[in-house]
Amino acid sequence: MTEQSTTPQPKPAGAPEPEAVRWFGTSWVGRGADYWLRRVLVPIGALLTAVAGAFVLRFAVAGVGMSDAGGFVNGLLIAAIAICSCLAALRTWKLLSEGKDALTGWMAEDRSLGAVWLIGSVGAVIAYFFRSLTEAPGEAVERARYEQAVQQYARRQAGRSGRPGPKPGKAAKRKG
Repeated sequence: MTEQSTTPQPKPAGAPEPEAVRWFGTSWVGRGADYWLRRVLVPIGALLTAVAGAFVLRFAVAGVGMSDAGGFVNGLLIAAIAICSCLAALRTWKLLSEGKDALTGWMAEDRSLGAVWLIGSVGAVIAYFFRSLTEAPGEAVERARYEQAVQQYARRQAGRSGRPGPKPGKAAKRKG
């Protein structure tokens, strides 16, 4: 019986490295035990964060309600929170499923719509929660990028099958 070492094999120079995903690092590549533990803990954390954010927003709405501003102002406030939450949830879902490059138009605005994203943060966290039920949020985007990079690397290496070493530099050509 041969023993297999648990140390990772060194990758050749130029081989693609996977990008880290928030909360998961690079554990999404091999989906080991720590990946599944995080897959359980991340949705729980997102749900607790959404509950805490909703609790804070409830105090904000109650504060406006105590000011006797009227039902119309209370309705506008609740509508604004609901709209901001929906917009933030849509943006977060698209960001996690397609990547930052897919954000166009109003979804790509970070600075001018910062208040919308802040008010709608509960919606964003809820979208993060639902996305984390199916995969590590952002995993599909990173996996597609990584697999494409691995395929490109394999094609480059296959083209050099007769000479597996690095390409000779210009200095080597001049000497020969």
